[in-house]
Amino acid sequence: MPMPQLTSNRKATFNYTIQEKFEAGIILTGPEVKSVKGGNLNLQGAYVSIRDNELWLVHAFIAPYKPASLYQIKYNPERERKLLLRKNEIASLIGKMKSSGLTLIPLNFYTHRGLVKVTLGLARGKKAHDKRASIKKREVDRDIGRALRGK
Repeated sequence: MPMPQLTSNRKATFNYTIQEKFEAGIILTGPEVKSVKGGNLNLQGAYVSIRDNELWLVHAFIAPYKPASLYQIKYNPERERKLLLRKNEIASLIGKMKSSGLTLIPLNFYTHRGLVKVTLGLARGKKAHDKRASIKKREVDRDIGRALRGK
């Protein structure tokens, strides 16, 4: 059964080479959950930071939920949100990030059994020539697909 995807970080695969993927929970307030399930979320420029052996999602924009705006006077849409993983997963991620110069980025948000989950990607940034190669490969694949459909 496919899980409903709420949003995805479309630029992630273009700017980064994804090496591993992880599933994490996220701590949100009630109105934030309603807003995320409504699709009012932007992951562009978001990344994961490490503080005190905990993972925090930074620069993810969650728009304020309109019906709750009367009660949320000082709402910060880009506040840092804590991610939930097991201790051994966090320890291995911290080790990989520090030793090999990798970064952790959010790839998409989805719901699973009513809970909001995040797919995280352990990634290495692409250089300009790698991005050009990705564009060239995508165009070649597109041309091949057109040629096959035309016959």
